[in-house]
Amino acid sequence: MAIKVGERIPPGIMLYEDKPEQQIILADYAVGKRLIITGIPGAFTPVCSRQHLPQYIEKADELKSKKGINDIICITVNDPFVTSAWCDDLGARGRVRILADPSAEMTKALGLETFSQKLGGFRSKRYSMIVDKEKVVQILVDGGDASGFEACMIKNLKFECKKK
Repeated sequence: MAIKVGERIPPGIMLYEDKPEQQIILADYAVGKRLIITGIPGAFTPVCSRQHLPQYIEKADELKSKKGINDIICITVNDPFVTSAWCDDLGARGRVRILADPSAEMTKALGLETFSQKLGGFRSKRYSMIVDKEKVVQILVDGGDASGFEACMIKNLKFECKKK
């Protein structure tokens, strides 16, 4: 079952940024922060690379300065070398943190996994959520078709608390 509003980010699960040695436990990182967390089926996939993640990269400064977001995190079921290369390719460094979930452990713990034989097994559904102090305050999940991302657009996120 997918994570719901009011629930906490699953604890103790290791994600990776840029290389296997650079580890992050998302639940620990989220303490006291307001985050946008978005999940994608895979790095370098067409919709994720051209439409879904670029909107977050382009709006990162505005989201952080005007909407009170501390960080924007993208989680994908890839290895950290792939996510590092994709981060550089997109020009996301310093704007959006792209974290690898190589065994889909976080994705499964969130209940947002899908299985695709064509994409190599377990992948993430496309989603976006706002997390405030470790708790989900809003979550949007794509309807499931492999090419859509409309449900997860920034314009559909509700930012009730603005930075003071």
